[in-house]
Amino acid sequence: MPPLDRSETDGELRVTHGFRGVTPEQAIRYLEALGGEQVDDRTVEGPGWTATLSTTVVPVGPSYRLTEVRVAWAGEPAAVEAVVLRFRLKAFRAPG
Repeated sequence: MPPLDRSETDGELRVTHGFRGVTPEQAIRYLEALGGEQVDDRTVEGPGWTATLSTTVVPVGPSYRLTEVRVAWAGEPAAVEAVVLRFRLKAFRAPG
């Protein structure tokens, strides 16, 4: 699934992905397992990257809504690429 947003400016890569079926608390635990340290209730910093979490309600069909956790990473391109890939694999397998 492509990112919701992706940009690179002055050597800093920014990537945002949305995840359904994962709570903010689970996302923080996954990020910590990937080498990050929780800074506040919505921010985790790791080696060369920072991840900021937010939530939004998204429609699924005409009458159903789901909460989507959005994770916005920023930092050194190689570090961001690596942590995004590893997080996506972890989040994809989470419910199973």
